[in-house]
Amino acid sequence: MTRPLRATTHETEPPDDLDITQFIDGIAGLLGGAANVIMQLSALPVGYGVLKSTVDSGKVTLHPVKRLRTTVTYLAVAMLGTDAERADYRDAVNRSHRPVHSTASSPVHYNAFDPNLQLWVAACLYWGAKDLYERMHGPMDEPTADAFYRYSARLGTTLQVRKDMWPVDRQAFAAYWDEHLASTTIDPPIRDYFNDLIDLKMLPRPVQLVFGRPHRFVVAGLLPEHLRELMGFAWTARDDRALRRILRTLGITQAWLPRQARLFPINAYLLDLRVRRRLGLRLV
Repeated sequence: MTRPLRATTHETEPPDDLDITQFIDGIAGLLGGAANVIMQLSALPVGYGVLKSTVDSGKVTLHPVKRLRTTVTYLAVAMLGTDAERADYRDAVNRSHRPVHSTASSPVHYNAFDPNLQLWVAACLYWGAKDLYERMHGPMDEPTADAFYRYSARLGTTLQVRKDMWPVDRQAFAAYWDEHLASTTIDPPIRDYFNDLIDLKMLPRPVQLVFGRPHRFVVAGLLPEHLRELMGFAWTARDDRALRRILRTLGITQAWLPRQARLFPINAYLLDLRVRRRLGLRLV
């Protein structure tokens, strides 16, 4: 019998006793950011929606610091924010998304308000967060993995994804993930965009020279194999062992940190959001 893909509203509610801060490492968000962007944008409507966007203020190539703040703030408010904070941030993001839609000359049809595209983005965020957590700290037990999965629906429902769109359980999610990952592709213009992002071309030259090569190594290692092949990245068993040691060492280090230090910079961006709300400043 086929398992249902959709969940009821009740089934997507996280348990009251889940402390989500146990599963958030601020450094993981920074390490996994570019790889996750590649996952998200490998769905062509998402990729061209970003590449052809006329909202220059949100482009990482033009405003990398602002884009980092917007992205990390979204993760912070989605996972740690109150219902009121999530609603306000949704409104702010919606205003930025209104101009993001395809035209008659666009290579593919896209609309930033499409909940199915947002579901894919949320799925990438969940998959990447769980993957990095387990690489750093070891696998979650089954009840914990289930609770984390249910909670992660907020990564989509903070925008237009309805609760009943989130796959009913992890097995249903795995089917959704495998199907949609297999259909991803990377057109040459989007691959060029990815390579500039990986090589940190939006940052000053000294930063590119120091961090560009190790950043490319980490990005290649964190990508699913299908996308790694589409990017033309070579990856060996030796590379995999090296990345595994690096991430486990980071995980051990993070585990010793006080909670607020471990959450940084996610908690800092959440505080920034709260200050902006109080002062009536722009949130995005």
